[in-house]
Amino acid sequence: MPPLPPATTSASQSQSQTGSQPVAPSPEEPTATIKVQVNEVNLIFTVTDRKGRFVTGLNRENFGLLDDGRPPEAVIQFNQQTNLPLRVGIMLDTSSSIRQRFQFEQDSAVEFLLQILHRNDRAFVEGFDIQTDLTQDFTNNVDLLNQGIRKLRPGGGTALFDALYKTCKDQMLPLQETGAVRRALILVSDGDDNYSRAQESDAIKMCQRADTIVYTISTNVSPSKDKGDDVLKAISEATGGKPFYPTKLEDVAIGFRNIEEELRSQYHLVYRPANLKPDGSFRTIYLQATDRRYNVRAQKGYFAPRAPQ
Repeated sequence: MPPLPPATTSASQSQSQTGSQPVAPSPEEPTATIKVQVNEVNLIFTVTDRKGRFVTGLNRENFGLLDDGRPPEAVIQFNQQTNLPLRVGIMLDTSSSIRQRFQFEQDSAVEFLLQILHRNDRAFVEGFDIQTDLTQDFTNNVDLLNQGIRKLRPGGGTALFDALYKTCKDQMLPLQETGAVRRALILVSDGDDNYSRAQESDAIKMCQRADTIVYTISTNVSPSKDKGDDVLKAISEATGGKPFYPTKLEDVAIGFRNIEEELRSQYHLVYRPANLKPDGSFRTIYLQATDRRYNVRAQKGYFAPRAPQ
């Protein structure tokens, strides 16, 4: 796989002038992963070494990319975007199965928001059992988010896939931004689902359509992993996120801290795919570091736009 070609247009020039600072696109540029008008893909990814430590400071030529099996037509922009604004959703499983652990999860979520939210970031809070309960919509006010988290009460069955599908469809997909942002969900759950009408694959596809990375924190602290842990792993890996498996209740907070560190250690790549057809089909992304000691984690693909009717 050949290394990525040099970046083109003014984006590469802006990068050399600003270093790792984010470059805000003009209003005509895309704000989601893909826009029909210009056919550009915004890709957020993370690089780690063999010990799981984040690797920063790599250059464009250190990576190879295949989009639907082909190298990109052009690289528009490449830089490390540690300050790219965040749009974060906290999804707490409020089903009866997590009742004994719930207050600690609330405390950990509040501390995470206190640490992660900067001036241009926004977050929302939601609980779910058989229904979703949006207790605080997007805001930068941590006090309001704290109140939203404290309003949640455990009880009921679990419709995890329904909740994830609905949240990406209603909260993430409609976001209208004037510049590039990162969209992420922090899903805290045991991964069990006994009530959904949507399938696991439906939920994953909606996350991909909404350009949303999902990080999962398992509330199953038993020594062995179960089916729910496998579900959390599948969701996070398909969307470019990562699952965390605390071995004791106190480690839930460590999971939040690990996600916080990752969100500030990511790369941002904007490219124009080759042979992009406006047919709504799913296109695979294969991104790899030229140095095999490094592991690259990114979303598995995206849905091409459809031609206007």
